[in-house]
Amino acid sequence: MKNIVKGILAAALISITPMLSRAQTYVLDKKIPLTGDGGYDYLTIDKANNRLYVSHGTMVNVVDLATEKQIGVIDGMKGVHGIAIVNKWGKGFISDGRANAMVAFDLNTLKTLATIPLDAKGPDAIIYDPYSDKVFSFNGESNNSSVVDPKTMKQVATVDLGGAPEFAVPDGKGKMYNNLEDKSSMNIIDTKTMKVTKTFSLAPCGGPTGVALDLKNNRAFSVCRENKGMSVVDITSGKVVATVPIGTGVDAVAYDAETKLIFCSNGDGTTTIIKQASANDYSVVQTLNTQVRAKTLTLDAATHKIYLSVADMEKGTRKAIPGTFAVLVYKMQ
Repeated sequence: MKNIVKGILAAALISITPMLSRAQTYVLDKKIPLTGDGGYDYLTIDKANNRLYVSHGTMVNVVDLATEKQIGVIDGMKGVHGIAIVNKWGKGFISDGRANAMVAFDLNTLKTLATIPLDAKGPDAIIYDPYSDKVFSFNGESNNSSVVDPKTMKQVATVDLGGAPEFAVPDGKGKMYNNLEDKSSMNIIDTKTMKVTKTFSLAPCGGPTGVALDLKNNRAFSVCRENKGMSVVDITSGKVVATVPIGTGVDAVAYDAETKLIFCSNGDGTTTIIKQASANDYSVVQTLNTQVRAKTLTLDAATHKIYLSVADMEKGTRKAIPGTFAVLVYKMQ
């Protein structure tokens, strides 16, 4: 009987192993055409309403994730960068970099509710922190963060960052982790006192952009352009515990806590997919071919799909060809 059981277990392991191997491989699922022209930046998923928001020139394209088709746009802005979702108040917030403002909209109707002037220049990344119930814009031209109350839709504070901020991510417990691109460092912001409490060096990282968190293991993943690497930071000590090579021109990073995969989207037409074996052990498992300038992404943790903005470019330039804007969708094979 023991031999029979061993044989069954061995056969089961053999049959499961290819499935586990395939789970590490991503393939193109589809391409979602979107309206409008112009540049593009961040993508954001509204989990509660199953929608994807895609920044695009002077507007935001809205996609229903159930059908993966465009269902609307939010327009009338000067230069969109990011989108933050605040389900608690039924509102979304857009960073309008060229207007030095945030734009609030209704999550149900997609109608604009208010344009909120900020006392800063160049709002870029925009993040909602549920702990403080505030929306933070990270202002690349002012070296600070503007804090807006989503209920009143008014600016209530400014956080001095001491450098040019890139992306940020909250831990839900009162801390916000923000990369400083020009300092190659990471700030920890207390979202209650609205002050920077610590700053970690990301060396050998140079020019950090996107950041993601693994809260279970107290790790932050910062992707860096100058050294073409992903720095793994122990957020309890501030030490860089690993550096993993990635592609050129990275902008965004996402972490899937279920599959233990990390996705780094690069402007060179690749997404580097990294496997987390343990808190300090990482390896590249796939270099996914995407499209040149597909440098920003977001992850749907429910389906494990990744979504990347892209447009066809005129040969030898960074000028998008009109009518080619789309989102590339990749899924696990």
